[in-house]
Amino acid sequence: MRKHTLIILLILLGVFSSTTRADGYRTFVAGTDNDGTEIKIPLVVVKGTPYEMGREFGRLMRKESQQLLVGFLRAAQQSEHEAFTKENDKRAKPLRYTDAVLDAAWKATSPHIHKRFKEQMRGLADGAEIPLATVRRAYMIPVVSDYSCSGAAIWGKATADGHLYQFRNLDYIVDAGLQNYPVILVLLPDEGIPHVNITFAGFLGVNTGMNAAGTVLTSMGDSPSKDYPYNLDGAPFYTMFSDLLHDAGSLEQALQIIKKTKRIKKYHYIIANGKDKAGVKIKAHAPELLIWRDNDSTDEVAPRVFENIVYNAETRDPLAVRHIEANYGKYDAQRVIDLTRKVPIRGGNLMAAVYDATDLRLWVSYAKGKTEAYKRPFIPVNLKDYLK
Repeated sequence: MRKHTLIILLILLGVFSSTTRADGYRTFVAGTDNDGTEIKIPLVVVKGTPYEMGREFGRLMRKESQQLLVGFLRAAQQSEHEAFTKENDKRAKPLRYTDAVLDAAWKATSPHIHKRFKEQMRGLADGAEIPLATVRRAYMIPVVSDYSCSGAAIWGKATADGHLYQFRNLDYIVDAGLQNYPVILVLLPDEGIPHVNITFAGFLGVNTGMNAAGTVLTSMGDSPSKDYPYNLDGAPFYTMFSDLLHDAGSLEQALQIIKKTKRIKKYHYIIANGKDKAGVKIKAHAPELLIWRDNDSTDEVAPRVFENIVYNAETRDPLAVRHIEANYGKYDAQRVIDLTRKVPIRGGNLMAAVYDATDLRLWVSYAKGKTEAYKRPFIPVNLKDYLK
């Protein structure tokens, strides 16, 4: 009788509660740098509801999230203020990073952001012990900023093994120091598709990633400074990409989500699926939406198009073409890494990722100090190891 009473008491206290569970853990992936020193990239696995996943991400990366989000916001505002004071009022550019501007950006985009993503943000703020208003403002910095990147998807007869490979260069200023807070975030949602987000501490937005159904994503920003202030009545691309990783089990499902989303600014996307073994390039200059399949004579780079390849490398197009012509039919992970290293914007290659979306593997490199990502080793990750 005493034993049964004790068990009942423990259940009431929550010790044996069925709702008690571990919602995440932190580990790392490792490699060796060019100088022989060890590379350790934090890898965080979270699971549960949107709020629970955000909270665990914040808790497991609390110190780094505080340093990045709070520091990034402070640095952006301070540098802009210093630049403004050096100019007279007539010549100074419009301010982008004041609290008022960032709050207005959140107010404009918020109605178009999935409730799931907002719950993740709320959980992150609680887990990292950062005011939610600060998190929102930090998340709006890329929304009001301009940057450029590159990417490609390669599959079928263009490869040596028939797998679908994709890469993404994130070209953004290294002076902001985001590379000091890298993280590979694996999300195992209660509802939705497990996926990986190659990101930075405290940032749930998806610049690039892959899900367990083989959907893989690359974005490239096209909005120049002269377009500012931007029309922000729509969803930031990184919240739409979060929706794609949660919900898109195929290339066609991904395209349907994009078509239904009210978008902002100017981007190119590379969207592919390793199980479908197909990919597209998209010119998404809101509200314009142009979708090109491989070897498409209407592609903006035609006639420099190829069967089973879509790519976007802007002014580095000749470099990409030469590499493709020399390696067509031979592409594997290493050759795609080589292509990735050929086409970043020199001086601002913050992060680079290569995916095998057929086998759910990836290779990741972050800048270190002033050494850009393309100059550093790519660290392998097997997503299947973290889906258990």
